[in-house]
Amino acid sequence: MARYTGPKTKIARKFGEAIFGDDKSFEKRNYPPGQHGNNRRRGKKSEYAIQLMEKQKAKYTYGILERQFRNLFEKANRKKGVTGEVLLQLCESRLDNVVYRMGVAPSRRAARQLVSHRHITVNGEVVNIPSYSLKPGDVVGVREKSKSLEAIERSLSNHSNVYEWISWNNEKKEGTFVSAPERIQIPENIKEQLIVELYSK
Repeated sequence: MARYTGPKTKIARKFGEAIFGDDKSFEKRNYPPGQHGNNRRRGKKSEYAIQLMEKQKAKYTYGILERQFRNLFEKANRKKGVTGEVLLQLCESRLDNVVYRMGVAPSRRAARQLVSHRHITVNGEVVNIPSYSLKPGDVVGVREKSKSLEAIERSLSNHSNVYEWISWNNEKKEGTFVSAPERIQIPENIKEQLIVELYSK
């Protein structure tokens, strides 16, 4: 599947926050990229530019390309509830994101690679589709042959975040997707209402 593989720090600087996780290069230069990056006298952004920026931030954060992201929005729009919140719930329900949230991988990009390389199972079956949408009660685990992988061991030992909507058994190296998270349980700094306004034009 096509995905963004370019420089991460440049994108993080564009949005003014480390959206791909810890980034020492971003900490050193946390102003916009380009020759005028440190110049504070930039013109005021239009409403459309602000909305577009928020959509791009969400896409880069979750590693989703435009067509897939738009499909997620249309799916969210058809569901009951607040469209923006449902959109983020659909992003959080992706297999690659849940593998990352469980601590099996240190980043979503690394989680996507684990899924693609057939290291992850859902309900006991190997699933190699990063965008696979999990349902409440689905059990996500590390494939038996992959449990001793150093990268997975290292990531789990460094993982400290606990999410109420996910359970994790470190001995079995498997967890349950308990439910789609409420908006307050999603730590990402995304103003989803701006994305809804952009797509609703």
